[in-house]
Amino acid sequence: MKRRSPDAQTPDNAAEASLCEALLALSSVEEMRAFLHDLCTPAEIEVMVDRWRVVPFLLEGRSYREIHERTAVSITTIGRVARYLNQGNGGYMAAAARRNVEGAV
Repeated sequence: MKRRSPDAQTPDNAAEASLCEALLALSSVEEMRAFLHDLCTPAEIEVMVDRWRVVPFLLEGRSYREIHERTAVSITTIGRVARYLNQGNGGYMAAAARRNVEGAV
């Protein structure tokens, strides 16, 4: 990830918090989609979609190979998501619990 020197006027923590607040302020799927398409490149969106796509399968206990065959997401990406599901900050689990994605694709 590209790192640059922090801007003294907008520390990284404040900028990150501001982004999180902007995301929380959106009230519909359409607004969120528009924001993401303005904020991210198509490749960045594809990466996030791929990561989210494998979450339900991992929660069901599917094998990496089966998930790969069903989603075409790389084994490396599947492993990365699995690692963060188990040892991350709880973001995947919170979102999955709220969306009740277990079993849904």
